[in-house]
Amino acid sequence: MPKTIVQKVVFKNTSPKDLYDLYMNTKKHSVATGAPAKISSKEGGTYSAHDGYITGKNLQLVKDKLIVQTWRANSWNKDDTDSIFIISLEPKGENVVLHTTHANIPDEHAESIGNGWHSHYWEPWKKYLAGKPIAKSHEM
Repeated sequence: MPKTIVQKVVFKNTSPKDLYDLYMNTKKHSVATGAPAKISSKEGGTYSAHDGYITGKNLQLVKDKLIVQTWRANSWNKDDTDSIFIISLEPKGENVVLHTTHANIPDEHAESIGNGWHSHYWEPWKKYLAGKPIAKSHEM
């Protein structure tokens, strides 16, 4: 049975633009996660992250507010349907609340993907935004 992961992370002293750019800008995404990424900034465009481990397509983009993508890992079974990944950015004073919904994840991958968002994205992003060096990502 496919799973849905919902996460909420507060990023202090930043802006929705900073977080949107961290995810959607190929160079910043690669540096902030410690792993190669290629991301189209256009709706309908494709992307890959973590050196091709994750691939998908941009379904809807609202600059500095919303990212909706198909998302799949290369370790999934061929008959697994692509998942849908949504980021919405909510400004709160000097902070930003990042809301994510990651739906239709194959059951056997849900726990590692939920943990992976924190270890491969949210924690490294906080270091990046604080000006601290990011370690090269270990294999996913």
